[in-house]
Amino acid sequence: MGIPKQKTQFSTRTTQNKETTAKIINILIKLKNNGKSDYTIRNVDKFLNVLNRNCNLDNPEEVKAFIANHKVSNSTKECYSYAYRKYCKHYEIKAKIPFYQADPKPIKLPTQEKINIIISNASKTLSTKLTLSKETGLRPIEMHKLLKVKDIDLEQKLIYPTTAKHGAPRPPLKISTQLATMLQEHITKNNLNQNDQLFKGTAKQYGKNYRHLRNRLAKKLHDPTIKNIRLYDIRHYFCTKKLYDTQNPYVVMRLMGHKRLETTQNYMHLLNLEETEWECKGATNKQEATQLIEAGFEYVTEIDGTKLFRKRK
Repeated sequence: MGIPKQKTQFSTRTTQNKETTAKIINILIKLKNNGKSDYTIRNVDKFLNVLNRNCNLDNPEEVKAFIANHKVSNSTKECYSYAYRKYCKHYEIKAKIPFYQADPKPIKLPTQEKINIIISNASKTLSTKLTLSKETGLRPIEMHKLLKVKDIDLEQKLIYPTTAKHGAPRPPLKISTQLATMLQEHITKNNLNQNDQLFKGTAKQYGKNYRHLRNRLAKKLHDPTIKNIRLYDIRHYFCTKKLYDTQNPYVVMRLMGHKRLETTQNYMHLLNLEETEWECKGATNKQEATQLIEAGFEYVTEIDGTKLFRKRK
């Protein structure tokens, strides 16, 4: 008698899950119609389906108990809670779903040398993307989904970014002559029009291509530290470098598209303002001086007709 009972319970749960799967699809359609990103829709789909396999979604207490006891990080628990809040709101289920504070993640700061090694070993298109990440701090999604050819002024060497993740508006971002040339070649080669997206593909594919290059390079150079450099760490590099250069977190907050100054200040502990390691170069004419300034060097003094510039390593 025990075996048939178990089959009956399994059958009931299976039927219940199938019915709830249809309800989940309705939520995803609504999210799509409301203009939510594909990334958000995929995550809501993923986490609701995990909950559906383990809980009765129409029983908030059961769902909350599963999330609370699930052996995952608080960040992941918040993903479950976020998805379930969408479910409750759509089907008017009255329940107080807890918010989980995301676990703080240490900011990893790659060196300029390591970033340059990765860029120099990348394909032409990937090299252009990584250089753009390095010089502007754009998020991958901002580069792939939001950035269009018309947002680039190659004559003035400026990028007019659209901020993702509900971030604050950002001012035009200056790029180097080298990057401007790379972008011009990319636009010409792919015959892009002004309203075209600058890069085909998705931010997810960009990350996948980067990790493949990074891992292969770490193995080739026998340098495991390269494998620890995440794509998003290049944005961290940009932020910290700008803090070095300006020593003004308010300016960098705008460049990064941060809404709160506290977010930018999270990078301050990475700075060593007493750092004395500088890369120094000289210029004897206007063209050389211009190139150094565009490369991030600052003017120091002039000795024997040579103008001296420096930037932090």
